[in-house]
Amino acid sequence: MEISFKDLHLIEPLLQSLVDENYLKPTEIQSKAIPIALEGCDMVARAQTGTGKSAAFCLPLLQHIHNMVKNDGHHGIKGLILAPTRELATQISRSLDCYGRYTLVNHTAIYGGIPRKVQIDYLSRDIDILVATPGRLLDLVEKGYVNLNHISHFVLDEADSMLNLGFLTDVEKIINLLPDNKQMMLFSATIPYEITNLINKILERPIQINASIKKIATDSIQQQLYRVSQSDKTNLLLYHLKMLNVKSAFIFVDTKQKASQIADLLTAEGFKAEAIHSDRSQRERQETLDRFKNHAINLLVATDVVARGIDVENVSHVFNLELPQECDNYIHRIGRTGRAGNEGVAITYCEPANIKKLRNIERHIKQQIPVIDTHPYMSLALIQKFMQRDNNTASCSKNKRKKK
Repeated sequence: MEISFKDLHLIEPLLQSLVDENYLKPTEIQSKAIPIALEGCDMVARAQTGTGKSAAFCLPLLQHIHNMVKNDGHHGIKGLILAPTRELATQISRSLDCYGRYTLVNHTAIYGGIPRKVQIDYLSRDIDILVATPGRLLDLVEKGYVNLNHISHFVLDEADSMLNLGFLTDVEKIINLLPDNKQMMLFSATIPYEITNLINKILERPIQINASIKKIATDSIQQQLYRVSQSDKTNLLLYHLKMLNVKSAFIFVDTKQKASQIADLLTAEGFKAEAIHSDRSQRERQETLDRFKNHAINLLVATDVVARGIDVENVSHVFNLELPQECDNYIHRIGRTGRAGNEGVAITYCEPANIKKLRNIERHIKQQIPVIDTHPYMSLALIQKFMQRDNNTASCSKNKRKKK
């Protein structure tokens, strides 16, 4: 039996905003998380990016704080949402704008890359919900511009990205500054050992929620795997960009240094390309993204962390120049194309040394990525290397299972 947002006992101002956006029924994570959040329970939710998790915490948070403001007025920041990147903080802020337009709740976002004075001016107003990245929040708390003494609801979004960016120590510092009596909600695509340790430190018997892995829309995304040596990857990328009808594309790499190098290489070859990564200021990143959206450039070279929170329509291709560290990020990456009824192509390059990582991704998405070996940089020797690596990986897995 399908449920509606009304069945989740959301208040009328929120329901009206959902009608405005033509959001008719909740996603799995929303239908599971919203009732628990509305009851005020602590929660750990495992959900991918792109499953509607922002609404899963924004809607109940808005409802709780709308009711508080309605009864008692504005008396300090009551809700804190911690996000790992500026892009994600901006996206969450937009969600609060969208869902909270008919509520009494005021909110703002603070993050690095923007002059402090601008954010300090906003903080001087009656702010009820604060969206923040860890570094800028600690900076403004230490300088006395942010008071966390009235926080009643705390959300930690994308905890695994916090771990990957090295923010867990800052997160713990922030949590130690919050009042003891508060609701805490943690959202993460994966729950590695370090996140489990954090959960055990900050939460006592939280309700656990697991959303199903989002099925890849294979009918709208054509996935392709090209086996290639590491040294020939950029040559193959140039070949594909020249031979295929690439209208616009994300090119994913594993480091910010490589993002800049690839963008420079593509520009030197006559392509309209730019890199987006954490070494660039917020203004530079936003300007790059705007140029990509407006088709002033058509190739955006990005890392997984910075790409979180970027939503662009009509992307014809995704190139995985490097395989992602986390399997969930493969789904997140290729979902950038084939959106809104359009068709897209997701091309993944894999060298022999990464065959184990590839097999883990295929097990995670429950399908094999079709292999295409008809390209100028394929050789019999390369195929033999792949076969040898694949056999070694299979043997190691078999031996591990026997030991267990």
